[in-house]
Amino acid sequence: MTTMNQTSREELQTVRDLIRYGVSRLNGAQVALGHGSDNAWDEAVYLTLHALHLPLDTLDPFLDARVIREERERVLDLLDRRVNERVPAAYLTNEAWLRGHRFYVDKRVIVPRSPIAELLDEGLSPWVQDALAVENVLDMCTGSGCLAILSALAFPYAHVDAVDVSADALEVARRNVDDYGLADRLDLHQSNLFDNLPARQYDVIVCNPPYVNSGSMSVLPQEYLHEPQLALAGGDDGMDLVRRILAAAPQHLTQDGVLVLEIGHERDFFEAAFPQLTPVWLDTEEASDQLLLLTREQLTL
Repeated sequence: MTTMNQTSREELQTVRDLIRYGVSRLNGAQVALGHGSDNAWDEAVYLTLHALHLPLDTLDPFLDARVIREERERVLDLLDRRVNERVPAAYLTNEAWLRGHRFYVDKRVIVPRSPIAELLDEGLSPWVQDALAVENVLDMCTGSGCLAILSALAFPYAHVDAVDVSADALEVARRNVDDYGLADRLDLHQSNLFDNLPARQYDVIVCNPPYVNSGSMSVLPQEYLHEPQLALAGGDDGMDLVRRILAAAPQHLTQDGVLVLEIGHERDFFEAAFPQLTPVWLDTEEASDQLLLLTREQLTL
């Protein structure tokens, strides 16, 4: 643990000073990134601006602004916790940003970061031809509710069901659903996958299940150990829940329905487990070979 003396702390006088120090501190400590930021600069900027109650999308006008002592201490205390406790930034600030949307988070849910969000920006086009015609959407393993909420925004006339086995996670999701004013068309269900779902079929199912294989789980950086392991661990090959989801999904999809599934870096394990399937692999700006799409027809062959 590194502690600055008061004289050194007082030498950091501007926002620019604090960000530069933050980058050096994060790099020097070799913190693990990947919960919203993928580099120390973005992480330091975010923590600094958040602590100073400044807009996250407006840095330049404030770079050379001087900070008062209380502000400096807030920033440095946040950086100290990020480094010394190895806590993801989102848990320190109780917020995560996904495709420009803010979500409340705490340690009851994993930090939102699914690349499925980027596909929802485009309404899953071209695989969903008319976003306005989508009537029912399911978000399986909803966690914070972020993908369910983004689905409701992408498909404005759809009813959305969001499912999680964790009552704690659903409390976080409820807060986010209420924040977005979507309670009239987004329902939360505590269920072990499809077990307690309403009797309806879905045009779209999105799912970011636990998929980390046991070998990877054993070497996760400390930051990831603050997240609920229930939401990460997928068994020996990462496919334990995926097998159950793919087996049950066809009866819950409409005739032209599609399933969009995130499997992270587990493509090899997926293809070994499901050699009969020929999914469409979906690349985004941030992810390659981590997302796949299957139609009801493909799942029933």
